[in-house]
Amino acid sequence: MLNITTFLDANATRLDKKVLYNPRTNEKYSSQEILRIVSKIGCDLKDLNLQKGDRVLIYLNNSTEYLFSLFAIWRIGCVAIPTNRIFTPSELQYIIDDSKAKLIITDDDAKDLVNLKSYIPKNVERFKTSEILPAATTNWDDLCQLQYTSGTTGKPKGAMLTHGNYFTAIHNECDVLRLNQDDVFLGIYPMAHVGLSWVIAALRAAAFYILIEEFNLDECLKLCKKEEVSVLTGMPPVIHSLTSIDARDNLKSVKEIISGGGPLHKKIWKEFHRTYKIPIINAYGLSETIVIGTGTVIRPEDYKEADRFESVGHPVCFSEVKIVDENDPNITLKPYEQGEIALRGPAVAKGYWGNDDATKESFLEDGWFLTGDVGYLDDDNRLFITDRKKDMIVMSGWKIYPTEVEEVLIKYPKVQEIAIFSINDCHRGEIPVAAVVWKGEADSDGLISYARENLSRYKVPRKIFDLDELPKVNGWKLLRRKLREMYKD
Repeated sequence: MLNITTFLDANATRLDKKVLYNPRTNEKYSSQEILRIVSKIGCDLKDLNLQKGDRVLIYLNNSTEYLFSLFAIWRIGCVAIPTNRIFTPSELQYIIDDSKAKLIITDDDAKDLVNLKSYIPKNVERFKTSEILPAATTNWDDLCQLQYTSGTTGKPKGAMLTHGNYFTAIHNECDVLRLNQDDVFLGIYPMAHVGLSWVIAALRAAAFYILIEEFNLDECLKLCKKEEVSVLTGMPPVIHSLTSIDARDNLKSVKEIISGGGPLHKKIWKEFHRTYKIPIINAYGLSETIVIGTGTVIRPEDYKEADRFESVGHPVCFSEVKIVDENDPNITLKPYEQGEIALRGPAVAKGYWGNDDATKESFLEDGWFLTGDVGYLDDDNRLFITDRKKDMIVMSGWKIYPTEVEEVLIKYPKVQEIAIFSINDCHRGEIPVAAVVWKGEADSDGLISYARENLSRYKVPRKIFDLDELPKVNGWKLLRRKLREMYKD
């Protein structure tokens, strides 16, 4: 039997310490208490006639209830579908229809949002003394989660993740971070994101995990100091914010900070390292690989050789990476040749739920997963990402990778944020343009002059669009597709 929740049983038996903390409610939980709460929710779900393999949506705000519900679904052998609370009814309905979900776990405010039977976890603290529910018998390849992609390149697809995938992922994350029961881990990833695996890895190691319901930089910094946080999750925008302030006193206990979910500009990375001297664990993975379940990562010991501040590192344990020709995945490219990134390992999803065509396109028969990302490997097998394959701009045969251009133009002093994308052009197919959030007064002419000085001519944006903010998923992942839609005419 391999049920991913059984680590709770093991830790509940061997340890009597608090492992989970919610600062908003001021509630702290031991592994034993988590196990009993999860068991009670699991029993409630079984009473609603759920069977092994049934799909269950979670539509909650970031909370301990979200985490407990996820574990409960897995505990009884059902398949969890984490969704973000910002999803609209139509977006939820699409996932419900696609997955044929049987139940939605939500709250009173959203119970009537869609036409689906609901369960509302309330006052879960009273479940701390409930009887323990034995874990359902599940196997390595049994599904435990459908992780729907963000939809940045089309309709969301449900990546089929298994108990074995998660077993590998949390093992690798514990290994990369060298997590143990003395660590204090502060996490800011949304529960609907596969970054949730970092939570589970921390709990598996019996570290003390601080669950943040709503991110606020000042509050997180206070918690870092008060709780003596040793491991911190910080997406690129957070790391960017830290470079504009001096928070060294708050972060003096932090031994490493995780970055993932989007590109970390080398200028920001270098500035952060110079100021704080804290290694950034720059991780690369996808929904389909449970972050670094199968992926790559920069470790602290890599810094002597990684002073370019560009790489996402080497493959983690059990992972393989290669670069293949964008038009023919059977052709493996040599070091420094740019092509599509392919990953292989035991945390790679089984495919896309109910979508054989998309599965065949991305999941090859020999186990390799085509990521849709573009990059190259150096002589030491370190991975460098240049862009999304589908975001690549082709102008009159010239290939332009947006993040490469952004890395240069973000250095212009008046630019706060910038996104490069394409618009259609009847003569050249596509042309590169820029959406810019300025630090003060707009200076398009100055930016264009700077671009001409620092970029090949064909890479220079043909137009500049001024925005108050860039469109992002969950406030941090850039939506180039949205920009293309905004300016398609």
